[in-house]
Amino acid sequence: MSNLFEGHRPLVAILRGLKPSEALDIGTALVDAGFGIIEVPLNSPDPLESIALLAKEFGDTCIIGAGTVLSAEQVDGVIDAGGRLIVSPDMKPTVIKRTRERDGLSFPGVFSPTEAFGAIDAGCHALKFFPASLHGPNGVKAIKAVLPPQMNVLAVGGVTVPTIGEWLAAGTDGFGIGSNVYKAGWDAEKVSTEAKAFVAAFDVAVV
Repeated sequence: MSNLFEGHRPLVAILRGLKPSEALDIGTALVDAGFGIIEVPLNSPDPLESIALLAKEFGDTCIIGAGTVLSAEQVDGVIDAGGRLIVSPDMKPTVIKRTRERDGLSFPGVFSPTEAFGAIDAGCHALKFFPASLHGPNGVKAIKAVLPPQMNVLAVGGVTVPTIGEWLAAGTDGFGIGSNVYKAGWDAEKVSTEAKAFVAAFDVAVV
């Protein structure tokens, strides 16, 4: 497993819609289930507050950050709140550059080889193929074949417990898991159940 993920499973919990009042309960459920990378999209309610709470509680042992980061100014906001991971739905060199300048981890969203190589040239740490469901495992595999072998590729969008093994077999390095592990309004018990299922499926597939 790449040291990019700092010893954690390459599973990113995407908590779109998370409220600060539930951040620690949901974060605890995820960490206890085996997730070590947590992303709060910036189109969630008061996202920087949630990121600050999660970073203070789990930042020493987990990777905390934001998704739907669209500008260099937003990068600064996330880093200032204690986050390190910067995930975008698109590929903006200015966002990647600012993330590197602030010692963050840049996971931009790409869909085509052109976007992938643009992100690599801009200095990203890993590529987020989004929406991965439109490529499928074989599509991601085909694009990854032409990328630098050390570049990690994450599939985001459409990855499920039954299919995670298929994605791994195709060479996908990691995953962003959104509505299959958290939906706005889910309590910690529900999140724990879904998160444990993903962790178990991942562990079985990588054996």
